[in-house]
This record gives sequence, C-alpha cells and structure tokens, in this order.
Amino acid sequence: MTRESVSLADIQAAAQRIAGRVRRTPTVQAACLHAPTGPLDLWLKLENLQVTGSFKPRGAINCLLQLDPDRVARGIVTASGGNHGLAVAYAGRQAATRAVIYLPETTPSEKIEKLHQWGAEVVIEGTVWDEANRAALAHAEREDMALIHPFADPRVVAGQGTVGLEFLEDAPDLDLLVVAIGGGGLISGIATAAKAVMPGIRVVGVEPVGAPTLSRSLEAGELVTLSEINTAVGTLAPARSAQINLDIITRTVDQIVLVDDGEMAEAARWLWFELGIAAELSGAAAMAALLQGRIAAEPDMTVGVLVCGAGSDGFP
Repeated sequence: MTRESVSLADIQAAAQRIAGRVRRTPTVQAACLHAPTGPLDLWLKLENLQVTGSFKPRGAINCLLQLDPDRVARGIVTASGGNHGLAVAYAGRQAATRAVIYLPETTPSEKIEKLHQWGAEVVIEGTVWDEANRAALAHAEREDMALIHPFADPRVVAGQGTVGLEFLEDAPDLDLLVVAIGGGGLISGIATAAKAVMPGIRVVGVEPVGAPTLSRSLEAGELVTLSEINTAVGTLAPARSAQINLDIITRTVDQIVLVDDGEMAEAARWLWFELGIAAELSGAAAMAALLQGRIAAEPDMTVGVLVCGAGSDGFP
C-alpha cells in the first residue's frame, strides 16, 4: 500500500486486523409503509450501530494498529467534526494512551460531552474543521505524537472500506450503492471495495449543498478549497479534501449529488418514523438523496444505502 493508493487486498487485510475490535453492523432490508422511492429493493447498512455511533472506528483502529508503538505511547491526536474524534478517543482507550481531539466551534455539545466521557482531551479551535486540523497538525509535530487523519491516510481509507466488504457480503445483488461524503475517506474505501468485488455496481456519493467539496473538485479536475461553508452538518463539511481521496473517487465513484440540510433532516425523521433508526443529519444524507429523487433508480432495482452515523440533530 502506498500513500496514493488503496487496494482490495489492503481492505481485506484491514478487515482481519480490526476484527473483534469493532462491530460487524447489521444490514437490513427496508420494508417501509410509506416509500416515495417506489418499488425498490432497499437495503440499509446500519453503521449508526457501530461503536461510538459511526463507521469511524474502522479506519482509526486500522491506522492505530499499524503505527509505531513508541509514538502511540506518546499519544495520538486528530481533528474532527465529532465522529472521527470519538473513534480516535476509542482507539486511545484500546491502546491505553493519551488522545487529544481538536474540534471546531460548531461541534455539537453532545459529541463534546461524549469525548470527555471517553477520556479524551478536547481542544476547541476555529470555526471549521480545516482550522482545527491545522492546530492538530501543529500539536502532533510539537509533541511528536501520532496523527490519525480522518480521511487523508490510506490506512484509514482501507479501514472504512471494510463497510463495503460487509455490505456486499450481506446484500450481494446490489445494483446501486449510496454513500455520504465528508472528506472522502469513507466513499473512497467503500467504492474501492465495491468496484473490485462487483465491477458493474454503481456508486453514488452525497454531499451537502453548503459544502460541495468533492463535487467542485471533480468539476475542476483538481483539489478545490471552498471559500465558505454553509451547512450545519459539520461532519460533512471540510473546505478541502486530499489528493488520495480525489484520485480514488475520480476512478470509482459514478456520480455525486447534493442535498440540503432540510432534506437531510426530513430523511432522518423518515428513517425514525418508518424504521426506528436514529440517524444524525450526516447519517441520513444518503437516504435524503434517494427520497428526493436526486438519484436515478430504476423500478425493481436493488439499492444499498449507508446510514453512517447515529444522533438526534435531525429532530429539532
């Protein structure tokens, strides 16, 4: 594995490495009373039931287990919109080491409280993730601590890719797979796994209207830094992605569509009412794109939707 690529073998190795340290979350068929999506065979992968409430521990643990133990002993550090920070705090607990989490001011208070409960040191820095990340990078260099990046690390991408392996093992007939995008690490891993296992599958990413980081970068053919962020969904709102993610997404993702905050909230309420699933706004983003008709889904198509995180921010 190089800094520029992630293979199916890397993801399979990650699956073996993290086994027993994270949950194999359920994949459920969605039998809905009110389904505006039409006669789809709809399957949901419930990463909202993962330890810490999102898919993030997969990548964090896979990265941790490949770091120099001497550096890990000095502590681990990251910047997060909340979910990755919880995963790194969880990883720190497993390694019995110090975990320092930098967060932007917009991080929900409930995630900050959970981080304290996991024993992490929390530092609030900046108004967006990118500002918190700059502070985390400086901290890691200053104290020679190991940095676990939320998306710009092939070990993290490979760990997130294990979601795709499990999804296709449980629902092997998927025609379409829909995944939310923040920095791009999750969809990079999932799409790599999915296209390797099932080359004909269509993979669609979903970003907030107020933070179209990867869709703008794809349009430009290079990494783009957004001049402003206009979404309350901080976990999907870096101003800039990373080259590894853009390269993988360019090769493996068929389309990126946009949804607004209100549509994500509507999808979160729909998931709760129809299926009893408590998804945060980012966790409902993929479902929002399907419910809003942003994705062309043919009748009788088998569709997989990732519910990537738990929370109550969709229920004001």
